[in-house]
Order: sequence, then C-alpha cells, then structure tokens
Amino acid sequence: MNFDFVYKICTKSEWSEAKQNNVFKGTALDLKDGYIHFSDKDQVKQTLNKFYINQTNLIILKVDALKLKNLVWEQSTDGNMFPHLYSDLDLDFVVKEYIIDLKDDGKHNLPDEL
Repeated sequence: MNFDFVYKICTKSEWSEAKQNNVFKGTALDLKDGYIHFSDKDQVKQTLNKFYINQTNLIILKVDALKLKNLVWEQSTDGNMFPHLYSDLDLDFVVKEYIIDLKDDGKHNLPDEL
C-alpha cells in the first residue's frame, strides 16, 4: 500500500460541479454513506470493475493523502482496507485528473501510471 496518494472515481459531471463550487462533497453513494470513498493505487482497477463496469464519462482524481486530516483506512466487507474521507475534499489536494476511456469489453482503459 502506498499512503502518499489515494484515488477517487467520479463522473465528469460530478467533478465539474465540484470545481464550480470549489469543493467536492462526494458522489451520491458517498453522501449516503457519510464519507468519501477512495481507493489506493492497487485498488483502482478492482473498484472500477466492481462498481463502474460499462460506465462512461469517468474521471479518476489523484489526491495527496498526506494532506487529508480526516482520512481513515477501514476494513471493507471483503477484508481489504480502503481509505475513507470523513470531510469534504479540498480541491487543492487533487494533484492530477485522469479521463478514463471505455474499452469494447466494458472495462476501462487506465493510464500506465495506474
């Protein structure tokens, strides 16, 4: 696990709205659960395949995890530890945005870094 960065998957429209409001409060699922769901670098592909198969218009945000004061690593139902942010995401902590294309098989074409 790399604790320096965490990754947030969201739609282009959710990210656009966050930039207009200068804060990211989370997706509908995040708001329902009470925290912003993140993945570490090794979990991004698994998260995409589990929750976003065949979904277009996605963005992955690379976030400086060391600046997140309310980030907690918690065990999910499958036993893996996932990062959860118990506050809004300050947009200044987003260090990179990746636009994710969809391949013919319904899976996502990730950049080499991921």
